[in-house]
Amino acid sequence: MKQSQLFTKTEKNPPKDEVSLNAQLLSRGGFADKLMAGVYSILPLGQRVMKKIENIIREEMNAIGGQELYLPTLQPKENWEKTGRWSSMDDLYKVKDSSDREFALGSTHEEIISPLVKKFINSYKDLPFAAYQIQNKFRMELRAKSGLLRGREFLMKDLYSFHLSQEDLDAYYEKAKMAYKNIFDRAGIGENTFITFASGGSFSKYSHEFQTLTDAGEDIIYICNKCNLAINKEIRHETPKCPDCQGDDFREAKAVEVGNIFKLGTKYSEPFDLKVRDEKGEMKPVIMGCYGIGLQRLMGTIVEVHHDGKGIIWPESVAPFRAHLISLGKNEEAEKIYDNLLKNNIEVLFDDRDVSAGEKFADADLIGIPYRVVVSKKSFESGGAEIKKRPEPASEIISIDAILQRLMR
Repeated sequence: MKQSQLFTKTEKNPPKDEVSLNAQLLSRGGFADKLMAGVYSILPLGQRVMKKIENIIREEMNAIGGQELYLPTLQPKENWEKTGRWSSMDDLYKVKDSSDREFALGSTHEEIISPLVKKFINSYKDLPFAAYQIQNKFRMELRAKSGLLRGREFLMKDLYSFHLSQEDLDAYYEKAKMAYKNIFDRAGIGENTFITFASGGSFSKYSHEFQTLTDAGEDIIYICNKCNLAINKEIRHETPKCPDCQGDDFREAKAVEVGNIFKLGTKYSEPFDLKVRDEKGEMKPVIMGCYGIGLQRLMGTIVEVHHDGKGIIWPESVAPFRAHLISLGKNEEAEKIYDNLLKNNIEVLFDDRDVSAGEKFADADLIGIPYRVVVSKKSFESGGAEIKKRPEPASEIISIDAILQRLMR
């Protein structure tokens, strides 16, 4: 893409009403735009990042047998009344149509997928299986103050698994746990993200959160110095020792929750009479698990972890482009390099704008693409083009032919 054709622009200063670093940098860099508190438009550069994140998640969900579907946002009140959450869920958006019928805007989809699954399964032979979607969610968030980390409308991956026995759920739950670890490793925040024990509610002693260390986090976690697992603040007083290794030496840290997994038991199958016949011919309620990741929150968290005083430093796996090609002055060599990169399927943003070199370099640092390639009369006379990685201070001159090889590694 040529930067001169990008309709969005960078900004030198952050929006006055943004206090979180992720929102400041994403707004300044032209990745996101705040419509109102907790609601953001994702702009072309941001959409490219979101699609990279989405593809990582999709690959890992498919790898553990997830089947992708899409469920409605507009949901009947009756389904929510069956589970009791119409009146008990404080952050549920409720709307009425002109006939005074009431609906929920989907904040989660247990009330929709459970009766859906009932239409298609009736035997133990139909289990286990898992289905997931990547879809907008709506929550009446009263504390929408952390940029993309806490939103009222956001894109979420929610996977639901269905099992005949607790043992089968337990086994799948461990697969999901590893898939989540893979996702955060691939997204570039694995070293900063800790599996965190949380309250499991009525059907399991523990659920698990995936908490990423950052000063922007609103959660407090306690990390076991022996095994590196963590406990969240809500269960710390009930769990003086690590549930995994029984260690009692913890360090306290601020973190943001980037994912969670729960064993639901029969909480959402029983209200809809979701049962199957087991091997003995007896009807048994289906046992469920759920597994969620917020994509905007993950993008914001990546920014909170990977940045410096100049701007964002995108991990290569989720960067909007692999290379930021900068032409200083009008020269045919830059156009040739651009065309060559495109022909070889290298994602490149070509800064062909008629602005100063300083502005181009500042924008490149702010946008944070992994590689910067500068083509100028001086670099060409020295043997080719100047290349550097975003976080590294030094650059080097390499031949035009070597640029492609470097970027294809």
